[in-house]
Amino acid sequence: MRKLAYVAAVAAMTVAVPAYASGEGRVEARGGIAFAGGQEEAFIGAAAGYDFDLGDKAFVGVEAGLDKVLQGGTDVFFTAAARLGVKAGEKARVYALGGYGFAGSQDDPFVGGGVQFNLGA
Repeated sequence: MRKLAYVAAVAAMTVAVPAYASGEGRVEARGGIAFAGGQEEAFIGAAAGYDFDLGDKAFVGVEAGLDKVLQGGTDVFFTAAARLGVKAGEKARVYALGGYGFAGSQDDPFVGGGVQFNLGA
């Protein structure tokens, strides 16, 4: 059950930094703190996705990712998610996301949010 809690919390405190952006596609490295069951654990991960513009201020997107809690013996969590957010200037986005994650024989839906900073042009 603890693994399910981590899947639900992985995106809760994520700062995503895209390593490459072409048009609206993205590949990102991410890290943060997962809060679950009264515990907190650092994690790292990666994701790839595509964002669709909803005008000058908003966007919607899809992504697939994997995250690893930095604790011995913890599985890698695979995720598929949709996100909705606002553009906060030319290089930043604030978003909420929800999707489905799984590790080993356990799976569960999750919700979260994050801030993305574009390091490219």
